[in-house]
Amino acid sequence: MSANIDPGKQHQLAAIEQRVNEMVQQSKVLEAYMNDVVSRQLTVSRLVEEARLASTTIQTISPDSEVESLMPVGIGVYIRTNVPPMKKVLVNLGAGVAIEKSREDALNYVEARIKEYDVAGRQLEAQRQELEMRMQQIQAQINQMLRAAQQG
Repeated sequence: MSANIDPGKQHQLAAIEQRVNEMVQQSKVLEAYMNDVVSRQLTVSRLVEEARLASTTIQTISPDSEVESLMPVGIGVYIRTNVPPMKKVLVNLGAGVAIEKSREDALNYVEARIKEYDVAGRQLEAQRQELEMRMQQIQAQINQMLRAAQQG
């Protein structure tokens, strides 16, 4: 700051600079939170895709006859396999626990998970939009403060 500026003006500019720095820090925190929300959105999106694929597979595989299928073994490599008639499905509940369910019960389980994921996706999208709006407000406030400091 120049020595030609009166002390009152210097104090005012220092206060504006401090407030701008605080707002920049707040914006950085919001940006980090936004990145976390976007990452969680991608995870939920992958879960929805996987659940829909499971639903389609359960609906498609015949309960009465054997079906030839491809089984992934990793890194994009598949082997041909025969799937026996599917009347029951194993559903992983987590913590190393799986239970056997009928096709209909397994399908209901998958569809319920899809609904849960859809709700989570909508909530994350609302959070993302709110964060984006708040970050834009902070940027507008910073710009306004800088313009006022330059004009004053």
